[in-house]
Amino acid sequence: MLGFRGASRYVDASFADCFELECRAVKRVREEMGLSNAWVMISFVRTVAEAERVIDTLARYGLRRGEHGLKIIMMCEIPSNALLADQFLAHFDGFSIGSNDLTQLTLGLDRDSGLIADLFDERNDAVKALLSMAISACKRAGKYVGICGQGPSDHPDLAQWLMAQGIESMSLNPDTVVDTWLMLADGKSA
Repeated sequence: MLGFRGASRYVDASFADCFELECRAVKRVREEMGLSNAWVMISFVRTVAEAERVIDTLARYGLRRGEHGLKIIMMCEIPSNALLADQFLAHFDGFSIGSNDLTQLTLGLDRDSGLIADLFDERNDAVKALLSMAISACKRAGKYVGICGQGPSDHPDLAQWLMAQGIESMSLNPDTVVDTWLMLADGKSA
């Protein structure tokens, strides 16, 4: 979970050949296959300097922000991402908030440990403060903000809160989509 993953791997020399291949595949999908609505999403960006490096690396491999309508979205899943949201957003076209990792890292939990699973809750005040910071920063900057993770599926009240905060999209488990949509459309409290 905390190891060699995400942006750190993308900019590391030992992974350069693999990342170049991934970038060439995305470029081909967008430019040769005509699927120009495919965006790039970068995960686990630990620092603003790392954000700059990954954007430069993408450009070196032919994926430049804004070119041919390309949007580059950052996964906002580390507390530093929300705390420094304005600085990160200077390099990206928006956030997809990863609520599972954000909750785990904010509360210092291993969500896979049954011993402390009852403490894992995206509705925790500290997590909600970070969610609010990230959403507000995107709104101020006029950039996209969505959320992926278990929270809105497990907690309809969180889905309502996210809508009130101005979230643009949220992922839901298939078995909760209809009920959550109806609840949100109805405007009743969960």
